[in-house]
Amino acid sequence: MAMYHIEINETFDVPRRKVFALFADHHRFGKMIGAPVKRIKDSDQADPNGIGSVRKIGIGPLSLEETVLGFEPDSLIEYAITSMSPIRNHIGRIRFTDTADGQTRLHYTISFEDIVPYSGKVVSAALEQGLRRGIRRVPKLA
Repeated sequence: MAMYHIEINETFDVPRRKVFALFADHHRFGKMIGAPVKRIKDSDQADPNGIGSVRKIGIGPLSLEETVLGFEPDSLIEYAITSMSPIRNHIGRIRFTDTADGQTRLHYTISFEDIVPYSGKVVSAALEQGLRRGIRRVPKLA
């Protein structure tokens, strides 16, 4: 099967802690991307959205579950799809850093493999388009 990669780099004139908080909160993340997102399992860490938390994205049979694998406050979120999905080995990494002029830099990468040959191109394009559309909302939502 083919491997696919998405890479998004954006800079915001919003404090890093606020940008991180938007991405870390499962419900607010759903508002940003325009999809229903619900935390279905809390992390056993101080932040209920941290390592081990699970969020459900979508509705009914068209939904999937993502589990948070890495969580460093104001710096990093890593997650994987952990439910049945048309793709496999999906890993997302979102890094948050400060720029020299006090802005917030977002570096979002996703990698995955398709299960059905050539379906990855369609999934990749739709996923990247949806994320980019949502990320444009960050200054307003953060």
